[in-house]
Amino acid sequence: MGTFTTADGTEIFYKDWGSGQPVVFSHGWPLNADVWDSQLCLVAEHGYRGIAHDRRGHGRSGQPWQGNDMDTYADDLARLIEILNLRDVVLVGHSTGGGEVVRYIGRHGTARVAKVVLLGAVPPLMLRTEANPEGAPAEVFDAIREGVRRDRSQYYQELSASFYGANRPGAAVPQGTRDAFWLMCMTVGLKAAYDCVEQFSATDFTEDLRRIDVPTLIAHGDDDQIVPIGAAAQKAAPMVKDAVLKVYPGAPHGLTGDYEEAFDRDLLAFLRD
Repeated sequence: MGTFTTADGTEIFYKDWGSGQPVVFSHGWPLNADVWDSQLCLVAEHGYRGIAHDRRGHGRSGQPWQGNDMDTYADDLARLIEILNLRDVVLVGHSTGGGEVVRYIGRHGTARVAKVVLLGAVPPLMLRTEANPEGAPAEVFDAIREGVRRDRSQYYQELSASFYGANRPGAAVPQGTRDAFWLMCMTVGLKAAYDCVEQFSATDFTEDLRRIDVPTLIAHGDDDQIVPIGAAAQKAAPMVKDAVLKVYPGAPHGLTGDYEEAFDRDLLAFLRD
């Protein structure tokens, strides 16, 4: 584990486990690197170097007032890759982290990147517009901001249900999983959490997706209540040359149990291919 300092003086925390080809994980909102611990162990145990950072404002990283925007997130990721002198990198991004990965490529290219994995990722655009009728209306994201500002602790507890599909009939989501989600959420600074809603909802990643020129796995659950597949993976896949779209029937946004095991198998297979 370590830290590095960004151009604007923000300290970023990261984990660095194992050795071999680097696999860099970017987490979703409003979580931190801990959400990737199982996958970090998985890749490290199979001969790869697993790395994951806490996005600025999240977890153990600094909580600056400024810089809570997608371009800066991408530049922070670039700084991590440069500081560790990583090459032949596999970038893995979940949800907002998928946007961070795609914007990194849009701004910094693929000179250091070997492969990309987007899991339940927000690109190309979550917000409903005239050109993007599949997106969610602005009122949905206004409600998220209101929940975060009004009582973020209660909001995050409630959000864990739809995040993991615990609100579906017959769902068996461990309470510990939901508690861990809440705990990670509560480490995010209020300003960062609030600002990030606009970034994951209103950022258009269309041109960034078109710049991806390395093998790409796009994985998504078809019962994702947070980032519905129709506005995300199903639109993103045709924009990325030769992308492979993997759909997990019945899977929610946050993968647990059999769904997580399926993704882990697909991730390892994609790394080895």
